[in-house]
Amino acid sequence: MSLDRIISPNAATEDEERLQTALRPRTLDEFIGQDLQRRRLSIALEAARQRREPLDHLLLSGPPGLGKTTLAHIVANEMHGKLVTTSGPALERAYDLMGMLTRLDRGDVFFIDEIHRLPRVVEEYIYPAMEDFKVDFVIDKGPYAQAVPLPVQPFTLVGATTRKGLLSSPLRERFGLNFELDFYAVADLTLIVRRSAGLLGVHLDVEAAEEIAGRARGTPRIANRLLRRVRDFAQVYQIEHVGVELVREALELEGVDESGLDDLDRRYLKTLIGHYQGRPAGVAALAAAMQQEMDTLEDVVEPYLLYEGFLLRTSNGRQATPKAYAHLRLRLPGQPSAQQPLPLGDADQPTSTT
Repeated sequence: MSLDRIISPNAATEDEERLQTALRPRTLDEFIGQDLQRRRLSIALEAARQRREPLDHLLLSGPPGLGKTTLAHIVANEMHGKLVTTSGPALERAYDLMGMLTRLDRGDVFFIDEIHRLPRVVEEYIYPAMEDFKVDFVIDKGPYAQAVPLPVQPFTLVGATTRKGLLSSPLRERFGLNFELDFYAVADLTLIVRRSAGLLGVHLDVEAAEEIAGRARGTPRIANRLLRRVRDFAQVYQIEHVGVELVREALELEGVDESGLDDLDRRYLKTLIGHYQGRPAGVAALAAAMQQEMDTLEDVVEPYLLYEGFLLRTSNGRQATPKAYAHLRLRLPGQPSAQQPLPLGDADQPTSTT
């Protein structure tokens, strides 16, 4: 199955990333949601501006699509510096890192996405840059090797990670600010959808914005993507004012149900329930049964299912919850016809097998 899912929290194409950039808020005042972290960041930014110092190094963690890159842009804008962007896998050699660090100006923001994938040899070079604003340039090799310290302008490192547990302790402890982002409430996503609709020129009812927000899996990037699919649907059918019924029709066509689950999510739950009859199952076994990569299930599918209570992660493996059975209209184990859909009418009326 292709992983180009409409409800994927990752940017699918460069064109989409450019559009997401156009929709991003430019200042912290425009940023919606994450109230606690936003307030903490606001205080830290104001204190740094008053001292005329760069902001402390900032670590942002949480599932993809929640605004880590957006916050890096906001930090650079609020501190009147430029944003220099890279990713952990792109920094293959120490010289790659040194070249970028030595070109920074005072107050710039150096953003490393997927910082948990930074090679260990490169990671060790970043420690003195974070602590003492210098990098050690090594001349020659073997017994003639010399480390020549090169100064680096005071800067702010913003690291983003979806897997905080994979960061080494020495790197994690060098961040003065450590913010963990969580999935957004529907009310906040509704405000984000309405703001994006205004920027895109889409006339949207409040109820329609709420319907999109409710299917967006707590993720602004997904909310904006669903909004664009609704806009396309309305454009093709020449509907100027988008109501809630049109949103439902458009998103059901895309396979996104009222809880934000798509075909891959439902197949995951059906595999877990159908193959193991309610018993816990390991992620490796699930991945083999679904012909998917383990990382795909752990990083893309499971976080939202866990957050919404469709899934439990126990010491014995993954287990579907009663909420998952109800969503799929399946009976709980131990009841008659465990794999039969729940009847929609008379309880005694026979139903077909799913």
